Amino acid sequence: METLVVDHPLVAHKLTTLRDVRTDSPTFRRLTDELVTLLAYEATRDVRVSEVTLETPLTRATGTQLTRPTPLVVPILRAGLGMLDGMTRLLPTAEVGFLGMARNEETLQPATYADRLPQDLSGRQIYVLDPMLATGGTLAAALQLLVERGADHITALCLLAAPEGLTAVEQQLEESLDPDHGATLRVVTAAVDERLDENGYIVPGLGDAGDRLYGCH
Repeated sequence: METLVVDHPLVAHKLTTLRDVRTDSPTFRRLTDELVTLLAYEATRDVRVSEVTLETPLTRATGTQLTRPTPLVVPILRAGLGMLDGMTRLLPTAEVGFLGMARNEETLQPATYADRLPQDLSGRQIYVLDPMLATGGTLAAALQLLVERGADHITALCLLAAPEGLTAVEQQLEESLDPDHGATLRVVTAAVDERLDENGYIVPGLGDAGDRLYGCH
């Protein structure tokens, strides 16, 4: 598993405002949208493309277009929805699937409550949207489900990640997936924070992303 921290002044600037407890929900949503677009730019650097021939107003030229099947964007409900517009702004032709996974606040383990994904994901590049990679349980469960359906190229976009979560995802996937599968797994994030607290929240973090996006606890 590869982790890419996007080191850019605009990413750091927008993330700083997202962390601020004084930032209201409308501003939080707008900045999340903008930040995700910046992360998506890096996350799609290896999106699959093919060469095409076209006519410009002056002459014939060669260009590049996305290959088929088109990429699949998968926001993890509910907070992942706040990242969807920022991602599809760069990939307007991508298809969108939905995966509902909630963390049990007592066990800190994920539970799936919604699955709107194709049964066969062979040959698809998948972009998973999950704002907070905290304990790693939710993301690991989502990645395992995608790989089991045939996905072999998965990129997760997260606003923030905790070191413990990154380690947990890698360990869980190593234990549960066939090493001969050949799946490529990558996490793209704006920052890797210090640690998790005793409640499984990222420190310093930015709080509960879903609550701050939608203003509903």
